[in-house]
Amino acid sequence: MKKLLILTIALCSITVSAQKINWMSLEDAVVAQKETPKKIFIDAYTVWCGPCKMLDRNTFSNKDVATYVNENYYAVKFNAEGNETINFNNQTFSNPNFDPNKSGRNSSHQLAGYFGVRAYPTIIFLDEETNLIAPLPGYKTPQQFELYLKLFKTDDYKKITAQGDWEKYQNNFTYEFKE
Repeated sequence: MKKLLILTIALCSITVSAQKINWMSLEDAVVAQKETPKKIFIDAYTVWCGPCKMLDRNTFSNKDVATYVNENYYAVKFNAEGNETINFNNQTFSNPNFDPNKSGRNSSHQLAGYFGVRAYPTIIFLDEETNLIAPLPGYKTPQQFELYLKLFKTDDYKKITAQGDWEKYQNNFTYEFKE
């Protein structure tokens, strides 16, 4: 009985300390945005993509990342080769060439094309009016991701008009997220 109690306490403490991103659909994020304006970030992934899985495991499960995202963004998971129909900006997007018999790569979803997704994973940032800010391709560590989360959240990206501005921003950035 004592071992069971210790195990239960240990499991509860792990559950309490684990912070997770509150994922939602794009349609739900747009509705929430109308009530409480926040930027949206979309994780465009595929089921076969190794770096996408690493992003989930190493970056999105990071406590600092999850806390910051939940406070400052609406987070959307989007299977860029999936079969769901998505209504966004008065348009309907689907994947008409989706093959349910494929277990690996599939055709690209129309919404992925709309956002210019060319690689997986790609994190798509939208402003408070669902305008595209930027797609960010490739795997990012928690600290690499922190740079972009804060750049877009604070609108500092609007001040970067030349390569030197970007280098200065990166050099002066103070990282706070733990790896």
